[in-house]
Amino acid sequence: MGKKGDKKENGTKKENGTRKENGTRKENGTRKENGKTGKPANSKLATSKPAVEMSKKEYEETLYRLQIELVKLQRHLIKSNDRIMVIFEGRDAAGKDGTIKRITEHLSPRETRVVALGKPSDRDRSTWYFQRYVQYFPGAQELVLFNRSWYNRAGVERVMGFCTDTEYDEFMNSVLEFEHMLIRSGIKLLKYYLDISKSEQEKRLKDRKKDPLTQWKVSALDEHALKKWDEYTLARDKMLVHTHNLITPWIVVHADDKPSARVNLVKDMLSRLEYEGKEERLILPDPQIVATFEASFIEEGLLAR
Repeated sequence: MGKKGDKKENGTKKENGTRKENGTRKENGTRKENGKTGKPANSKLATSKPAVEMSKKEYEETLYRLQIELVKLQRHLIKSNDRIMVIFEGRDAAGKDGTIKRITEHLSPRETRVVALGKPSDRDRSTWYFQRYVQYFPGAQELVLFNRSWYNRAGVERVMGFCTDTEYDEFMNSVLEFEHMLIRSGIKLLKYYLDISKSEQEKRLKDRKKDPLTQWKVSALDEHALKKWDEYTLARDKMLVHTHNLITPWIVVHADDKPSARVNLVKDMLSRLEYEGKEERLILPDPQIVATFEASFIEEGLLAR
């Protein structure tokens, strides 16, 4: 006899909101196929940047081929009236902007939107917390990428004291219910956390200040990123542990090496979404760079400390 809440349908079984079909498992409207995605049992998320970094030529050639796959994905998205939403979280200078830019570079702007919200207004603060995000959710045939998301409440707002303990607790208790409602509505949701080391963040923040083309990235909060490193680390760990689940899992990306992080994140994204003409061998991500979160990552020191 199955556990309460489990249901058998036509020889298949639903478990915790996921469904097994012919040896594959669907999670949150995405697909994992016989070990082709996710972390192989004999592999481990690495603790630092790859031992051998990608050459510029290899990076550009691989990225070009992956961008062709993204165009295929969008063609399928439009044809099937799908709705896809991807959120990117991580510390300041983790590489969210650059990764999103490479994903959207050759996609149709009519069906692709990037959402990067600023400081909430007084009106935003007076409404339901998730309300300011809902208006940007994808309609049919749309791909929406959130450069930071509602998880601001579990990160910067928590660390900087921009929300009360009650508001934080309410968010942590309700966010999964909110996300599961999105999945039931037909939205396909992916959640990526880009993880960088303290030394790499310090380097990137310094470079940002010197480069006249990246002045728009400079924020008053940058000076607190390193000063409050430990507080941000604790907030990250609590967020990942309490909001990771089978239906809307967190996917962790080692982002110290930008080219490897970008390429492998795109590979992972493509491997988790269904589309026609998929080049399976191309989109296999390196499990030492990107992997579905496990609590053991924290215990074993696989995330930046």
